[in-house]
Amino acid sequence: MELEFDGEVIEWRGPAPFFYAVVPPDVADVIHELAPMLSYGWGVIPARVSIGTVSWTTSLFPKDGGYLVPLRAAERRRAGVELGDAPHLVLILGE
Repeated sequence: MELEFDGEVIEWRGPAPFFYAVVPPDVADVIHELAPMLSYGWGVIPARVSIGTVSWTTSLFPKDGGYLVPLRAAERRRAGVELGDAPHLVLILGE
């Protein structure tokens, strides 16, 4: 299933900073309905992510009833995405 949305880029501080795009609530609701068929454990959902022409495979993280899309540094730089931006993302779930 392919989903598209604009997701705000946030930083989650830990031992190392991690950047994520926040999945909007309406899209998170769709993912939540599909999660039992897609999750391989701990609620994470495998997905192919694209921002413009930059694509990669990752897993969505469940957080506070929604989902976060991990944005690795290399892909963020290639896509020109910074903290606070809201890039247009395309997700293909289950990949």
